[in-house]
Amino acid sequence: MGLIGRFILHTIGNAIGIYVASYFIQGFSFVGDFLSLIVAAAILAVIQAILKPILKLFLGPLIVLTLGLFSIVINALLLIILDFLSKDLTIQGYLPLLYATLIISVINIVVSVGGRETKKD
Repeated sequence: MGLIGRFILHTIGNAIGIYVASYFIQGFSFVGDFLSLIVAAAILAVIQAILKPILKLFLGPLIVLTLGLFSIVINALLLIILDFLSKDLTIQGYLPLLYATLIISVINIVVSVGGRETKKD
C-alpha cells in the first residue's frame, strides 16, 4: 500500500475514532458535520505523520523506560494539538483526553492491521 493509501486509511481510522470517542466519552465532543469530521481526521493524520516520529525520536528513552506506555502521552499530546487547531473539537479535562486517546489509538491499530491483511502479493 502506498503513501496515499496509508494516509487515507489513517484518516478513516481517525474519523471513526473521533466519532466513537465523541459518542461514548463525556467531556470529549465533536460538533461538526461529516465533512468537518473528515477534515479534522486528516489534520490529525498529518500531525501524526509529521510530529509523532520526531517526538518518538526525542522521547525514545522514556518510551523504552516505561515499556511503551509513554506512547499514550505522545498520542494525547497530538490530540491536544488537534483540539487547538479544530474549532469543532472540544476536550474538557485529562480523563476524557486519556479515554479518547486510547479509543483512537486502538481503532487506528485495528484499521491499520486490517489494511495490511487485505494486501495480496
